[in-house]
Amino acid sequence: MKWSLILLFLMGQSCFIDCQLYEYLYINEAKTWTEAQQYCRENHTDLATVYNMTDMKRLLSTRAGYNRDAWIGLYDQRDGIRTWYWSLPEVEFNESETNWDQGEPNDHEGVTENCGILMSNLEWQNIPCELERPFLCYDETNRTQKYHLIREGKTWQEAQSYCREKHTDLISGMKQLQDGELEKVMSSTQIKTYFGLFRDTWRWSDGSSFSLRHWNDQLNNQQYNTGRCAVAGTDDEGRWKTESCDQRKPFICYDDKVILVKENKTWEDALNYCRCHYHDLVTLTSLDEQRWIQEKAKNASTDYVWIGLRYNCFKNMWFWVCKEIRFNRESQVSEEQMRNCDMSGAIDARGKHRWIQGNDTEELNFICSKV
Repeated sequence: MKWSLILLFLMGQSCFIDCQLYEYLYINEAKTWTEAQQYCRENHTDLATVYNMTDMKRLLSTRAGYNRDAWIGLYDQRDGIRTWYWSLPEVEFNESETNWDQGEPNDHEGVTENCGILMSNLEWQNIPCELERPFLCYDETNRTQKYHLIREGKTWQEAQSYCREKHTDLISGMKQLQDGELEKVMSSTQIKTYFGLFRDTWRWSDGSSFSLRHWNDQLNNQQYNTGRCAVAGTDDEGRWKTESCDQRKPFICYDDKVILVKENKTWEDALNYCRCHYHDLVTLTSLDEQRWIQEKAKNASTDYVWIGLRYNCFKNMWFWVCKEIRFNRESQVSEEQMRNCDMSGAIDARGKHRWIQGNDTEELNFICSKV
């Protein structure tokens, strides 16, 4: 079957629905972390998984009127494999796209080295996160100056907090690291600087690979050497702390409003299945929803996964099947698309998780919305 990339990015446009693909629920019962996990899995989906700071605001809104630390779904596989992440949640770390200096990464002389530094030639090394170094921030809202070299020495975690408060985040991902503007910034200095690369053994209860870490940086990196379960703290930003997992605390669950169906069906059969058993094929209306859905798609048994996106060449438009949300792009319809009538949209379950258009008679896994 021939697949082609859907170049029309439909997110961020006006739409006529207001629904969340997942929601948080504060449970005011004192349980150990394991008991809380079991409760969430039996009554909801799992302990809370947090993707980005927008999620954190949603999560904090559920605890209105309560002023106690609450378990979330992050726990430490202390004997597990340390996994590399980018600080910016939207960017996934790819083992095949790296620029390590010779002999890196390592734990030099047995010292734990979990944070990345960038040399002036843009090669990477790793060092202990508690060392104070200059660092590089990324600013997605400042078009004239995207990259900021902060010469003040901070620990990696303090640097991350600074960048998130003053800019967007520590610079993250190969797209930023290969930007000529960054090369100009680095050519002006010979110092080694922190950037958004880190690794740890912390994992989410539901198996998600989200990279967000929102530790309280006033606690001297306690997440690396004390409790093995995480709580959202009581400060205004809900910064995370570690606690012994056998302590009894309230907790926050989440309900997932979408489901990956690991059955191979044509697009139309998938649509009928979703409408019969759940609600509809999933609709995506934001980048946050895209990230949530691509995490689900990673578990598919097919390389592509149907979503509720449909193309009708006679009307010259792509549209979402859910409640007939339409996006008219008549001026952007190519001749090739005109020849490919009644194509449907899928998400790439591997790689960069882009949207793909293909023949809707192909049988694939699919994602349904529950509401």
